[in-house]
Amino acid sequence: MKLVLAISGASGVGLAQKFIEYLPQDIEPIELHVVISENAKTVSFHENDSIHSLQMHRDDNIAASVASGSYGVDATAVIPCSMNTLAKIACGIADNLVTRVAAVALKEQKKLLLAPREMPFSPIALENMHKLSTLGVVISPPVMGYYADIATLEDMERFIIGKWYDALGIRHNIFKRWE
Repeated sequence: MKLVLAISGASGVGLAQKFIEYLPQDIEPIELHVVISENAKTVSFHENDSIHSLQMHRDDNIAASVASGSYGVDATAVIPCSMNTLAKIACGIADNLVTRVAAVALKEQKKLLLAPREMPFSPIALENMHKLSTLGVVISPPVMGYYADIATLEDMERFIIGKWYDALGIRHNIFKRWE
């Protein structure tokens, strides 16, 4: 599976890093491509998360392999997804690699997951999410779940990330499922 993880400048950048850390490689090989926006680097600094070493593709490199539909990416996730990035994707603006990989996922009708991070959502953000949802985009904010024997913040993060893996078609066993 070819997977793109795009990290935009919203709070919760550490969830993207944990998304990578928990990614199961023993079940199915995953070719991971990471794109980190400049704003994500700023947020990372303020949230004391270190994501700079993760970058595989520069956000200003729209000639990167993952910017082309012919490269054959199977799924794309934008975690976290800022409201700015969400609005650009909803309006078809692809002015950097983060928004370009989302545009490619849409045009190629591939799995696209957005994890919007803002609360409460404005009517404009909800309208953009609705529009994208009708196009098949999975809108999946990091929402807590309580039925998976959640005892710690790490358990909660694993649950959220596991739900994202489920939506992207990535087999895993990082949280306890409902029985």
